[in-house]
Amino acid sequence: MGVGTSIFLIAAGAILKFAVTDTISGIELATVGVILMIVGIIGLLFSMMFLARAGRGTVVTRDRVVERDPHL
Repeated sequence: MGVGTSIFLIAAGAILKFAVTDTISGIELATVGVILMIVGIIGLLFSMMFLARAGRGTVVTRDRVVERDPHL
């Protein structure tokens, strides 16, 4: 899950929790909103950890000289 997807889930969950007042029989929309926000926050934390770990790698570059064959 990427950062954008996590932020989308957090926003959608917040909308369901705080802005939607309709009711659906058998489904508590506020609870669904809280679940979406929690999943989004967990996904965001994992994404940030992955990005932070990926940035710690060491890059080694080496120059190589290739001489041109004068007979070609």
